[in-house]
Order: sequence, then C-alpha cells, then structure tokens
Amino acid sequence: MTIIGATSLMSSKIELATMKISAVRVTPIAIKDPALLNAAGVHEPFGLRSIIEVVGANGMVGLGETYGDAPVLDLLTRVKDSLVGLSAFDLNGLLGMVIAESKLTKTAHIEMELAPGSMGDNLTSSVFSGFEVAFLDLQARTLGIPLVELLGGAVRNKVAYSAYLFYKWDASVDPEYAPDPYGEAVNPAQIVAQAKKMIEQYGFESIKLKAGVFPPDEEADAIKALKAAFPNHQLRIDPNGNWSIPTSIRIAKRLANDLEYYEDPTPGLEGMSEVYKATGLLQATNMVVTSWDHLKRSVELNSVQIVLSDHHYWGGLRATQALARTCQAFGMGLSMHSNSHLGISLMAMTHLAASVHHLTYACDTHYPWQSDEILVGGKVPIVGGCVHLTDKPGLGVELDQAKLADLHQAFLTCRIRTRNDVTQMQKFRPDWSTVKPRF
Repeated sequence: MTIIGATSLMSSKIELATMKISAVRVTPIAIKDPALLNAAGVHEPFGLRSIIEVVGANGMVGLGETYGDAPVLDLLTRVKDSLVGLSAFDLNGLLGMVIAESKLTKTAHIEMELAPGSMGDNLTSSVFSGFEVAFLDLQARTLGIPLVELLGGAVRNKVAYSAYLFYKWDASVDPEYAPDPYGEAVNPAQIVAQAKKMIEQYGFESIKLKAGVFPPDEEADAIKALKAAFPNHQLRIDPNGNWSIPTSIRIAKRLANDLEYYEDPTPGLEGMSEVYKATGLLQATNMVVTSWDHLKRSVELNSVQIVLSDHHYWGGLRATQALARTCQAFGMGLSMHSNSHLGISLMAMTHLAASVHHLTYACDTHYPWQSDEILVGGKVPIVGGCVHLTDKPGLGVELDQAKLADLHQAFLTCRIRTRNDVTQMQKFRPDWSTVKPRF
C-alpha cells in the first residue's frame, strides 16, 4: 500500500509539472461592428478584442478573450511574460501578478460607460478574467473534462440568451461599415422587423431593446409594438441611464404591464432607488453595480433588484459565482450583461451560467451582431435561443489560427485603439456631445 501510494504521489507530481505555463500569447484583433446606436453615440465600424493563448508544458493550450482597448491590451502585454513558469492551477499567483503590474501601470480613467471593462476601475478585473478563463480552460483540457466541471458541475445543459435589439443605421451611412443582414432600424416597425429576423434565425424567447437613443415615448412605442408582435416573449428596455428620474417614472407607468424588468433607466444608485420606489417595477443594471462596494450600497438603497453580471469586469468566473450566491442571499435576481464579443467569451459565459443555480433570467449577448469569428468551424450555434454545452474538454472550442491572423491584421490596419462612441457620432453630427441624462 505504501509503495502504491508513493508511486501515485510521484505520478501526480509529474502531472503537475506538465501544468507549468511555458508560453503566453496575447493577440489583439479587430472585428466588424454595425452602426449600432446607443446613449453615448454610435458603434465604430470595428470592435476590439484580445485573444489569449496560455500554453502548458504538456503542449495543450488554454484560450481566453477580453477587451482589446489600449489600456487593457497594455496591461495584458505587461503581465503575460511573467506568467511563464507559473502553475496553471495557481490562480492566486495569477491575480497577484496582475495586481502588482497594474499598480505600476499609470492608466488614466476612461469615461466609456458602455464599455465598462475598459474603465480604469475595472482594468485589473478585465485582465485577470481573460487570463483566468485561459488557465481554467487549460486545466480542463488537461483533465479531459468540460470547464463547467471545474466550476462545480452543470446545473443545466443549455443556457438561454435574449434577442438584443438595437436602433441602427444602415451600413451605407459610411463605407467603413460592413454590410449586415438587418438593415436600418429607426422606428418601431423596423425594430419589430429586426426582432422577427433575429428570432427566426436563433429562436430567442426573450427580447431586449437598447434605448436612450430617440425620444422616450418613441422607444416606448417600440416596446408596445414588440409586445403586440411577440405577446409570449419576455421584454426588457435599456436606456443606459439616459432618462431623467421623472421621464423614467413616466415611461415605467406606460410599460408597467409589458416589461420583464427595467434596465438602467436613470443614472446613479440614488436615482434608480427613486424610480423603484415610485413604480415598483423591477430594475436591473450593469452600470451602477459593477463592484462589491456598489452592490453593498445598492442593497442599502434597494436601487436594483437584478444584477447583470459580467465575468470580464467582476473578476472572473469564480468571482461571478460568488456574486451569484450573494445575490441569492439578498433576494436579488441575476442575469448576464454582454459586450461585442466572439465565441471564446460566449462559451466562457455559457459554462459559467450553466454552473450557477441562481440564474433567474435569460442572458444578454451581442453575438448575432458579430459576423467575424476565430473558431474552427465558425460561429457557436444558438438553437432555440440557447447555447448548448457539449462533453468536449475545456471551453469546447478550438482556435483557427488563420482567422486569428486575419483579424489581427485588421487590428493593425484599423484606426481604432480605444472605443469611443461619442467621437464616432460626431463624424455624422458635429454638434453631438455627452449629455446625461439626455431626456
């Protein structure tokens, strides 16, 4: 028995040695993005992402994805070489290295509320989370199990997502924009047409409208039109904090019987608290609760009843699991925020969501808006509004190096280094400025 135990221990040590990190690659890419309108302005023709490859001594590669804006890319690049020699299981060591390097990096706070992972406040979390997913992917691949097993196992084998609708301009507004299948959407009829096309293709059972663009009553009309067209679908509206408290209360009363929840109608925890007290309509956020300090204050004020989590800026997959348990303890709902992401992030979101008991609403995703992909076999399927787990190890996806190279070249040649929806809008409307709330 002693000999067998010693042999087993030696084998385990040899196996652990193969889990040392031998190389880390960070590749910035630019993906085509449509002219999607929002409270800040309009999306630029390209969105930026960073693709992470963590190579183990065993030759296996773990994948991660996060924001690609200049501050995030700078910190990713500064950290990556220091990870060589670290164990893929040493997530605490990883976090320590990211924190240490972030203290040495003087990065100005960036006012881009629609890309919260790029804010100075969330920079460390955005970088850590990208590496954490890659470390966990490498662990799971080495063990031959799906990543969700490392998170405690799957409580569901598929994760529901919502149709994410945007007011948008047709690609012909500027030759930099690539053609997309959805066309213009600047009125309720066009929003309904957009929803029909997206739901026919992907089978979504929930619908979210990005608002804060046109006069609030016009956007409320769009929700009414969606309710008439899809009476059995759950509806949400997200003005991104672009409505005043009185406007938010008035529109809430118009839509009280139409909405599953009300997302970020007005700025600030105090403002959200006032709207909830006046209307009783459940409120969700990815803007005013993006840290533990925010969550504590929100509970005190009863500002929001649903937190839209995002592992990219909540500090990774396991930190988001802790957020889910905290929300459950305080009787708060939980779903997921989205950004302009590709399939690695989508699968990380899916494995995380599959591991969380307290997931109370369908998750957001921009994925139907992204025509580019870097995965072998192309885009991750969304069937019946859901992404389904498989028994493949790790995230269950493989990187297409040729496609990665193409999108890296797009990054090198595009003019964008940090997302800025305001300056993009000013190309079309020179007098445009940031006003919050606008209505």
